[in-house]
Amino acid sequence: MARQERAIRTRRAVVEAAAAVFAERGYTAATIAEILDRAGVTKGALYFHFDSKEALARGVINAQISDDYWIPRELKLQEWVDIGMTLAHRIPKEVILLAGIRLSADLQGRSLFGSAWPAWTELVTEKLVEAKERGEVLPHVTPQETAECFLGAWIGTQFMSEVVSDWTDLNDRISVLYNHVLPAIATPAALIRLDTAPDRGARVVEEVERRRQEAQEREPLVDTGA
Repeated sequence: MARQERAIRTRRAVVEAAAAVFAERGYTAATIAEILDRAGVTKGALYFHFDSKEALARGVINAQISDDYWIPRELKLQEWVDIGMTLAHRIPKEVILLAGIRLSADLQGRSLFGSAWPAWTELVTEKLVEAKERGEVLPHVTPQETAECFLGAWIGTQFMSEVVSDWTDLNDRISVLYNHVLPAIATPAALIRLDTAPDRGARVVEEVERRRQEAQEREPLVDTGA
């Protein structure tokens, strides 16, 4: 068990170090040597988890798609909103997300390590399909088309925020994006119940962290026999 925990910590350290280097330098200029230095691990430890720089980039991209901050809601459309708003809140603070953005937009590198865009499109499509089955989405809406359209708008909004404000207005911009898209796809009954405020992501993150803390406090103490 201790060995497994060490392996998990080592992998996480390598992914975070690679993300920091990719976010700062891009894929082409990043070197394994610098990633090793940032991670503070041996070359053997790195190659145990990732056999190439391309594999490292894929690891960073895959680490973006996580359900750590997803909370089931009565409305599936609210779950979709919450995923987007928590991302908007977290992107300026988390290097793995920043690196994933840069790697996914690397048109030359994408042939080597792929992109997060297909996974995000699939996730949004799934949420919209569920929402449509529950009567939250208008009958004429095609979930796959909406997901692809939204992703394109998201990427442009993200880029605008980075260029104009260094991410400081991303919450506001993504809130505006949802407020423009949702009236075109949501039923009136669902639309009036949705929370798309700019601080929605921050509130969801706080809720998740509070639940984690409460769960830890409820865990029984382990009797070691000491």
